[in-house]
Amino acid sequence: MLKKYILPSLLFSSFLFMSFTTFHHDSKEENFEFYQKKDTVTWKQLGNITFLKKKDPTYGEVMFPVINANLKTKQGKKIVAKGFIVPIDNKTYALSKNVFAQCFFCGNAGPETIMGLKFKGATPKLKTDQYVTIEGNFRFNDKDIEDWIYHIDNAVIVKGK
Repeated sequence: MLKKYILPSLLFSSFLFMSFTTFHHDSKEENFEFYQKKDTVTWKQLGNITFLKKKDPTYGEVMFPVINANLKTKQGKKIVAKGFIVPIDNKTYALSKNVFAQCFFCGNAGPETIMGLKFKGATPKLKTDQYVTIEGNFRFNDKDIEDWIYHIDNAVIVKGK
């Protein structure tokens, strides 16, 4: 009969003890408020895109991106985005939803899964597939089919250096 009351009492006292415990924020959480103040753009938001078939003087019929209303409001505004660094050439990089082996050049991903980067100041030394958080000005392109759909201008790496 005593065993019947031990487990419920132990569970209740554990719950009661935990409810009076205070939580400490570790150093990783100190920057949380900083990121919440900026307008974070997610890959899910960027992937919410449609394409419209139009004539192009050079290529004939081409699928042009139709940017969603939410992203249009972010044009020119400061944003924060996370992703993998993908080298384009010796001096140019892009931010990708996927690692290099699965980026849209090599895998089945679409052009909406990559953002062109123009760094503020000198281009930092970066490694392929380096996971970073980048802050900068968002810009979309829905007219030039030879350019990225999405860009981050004045980009600065704020995490993952």
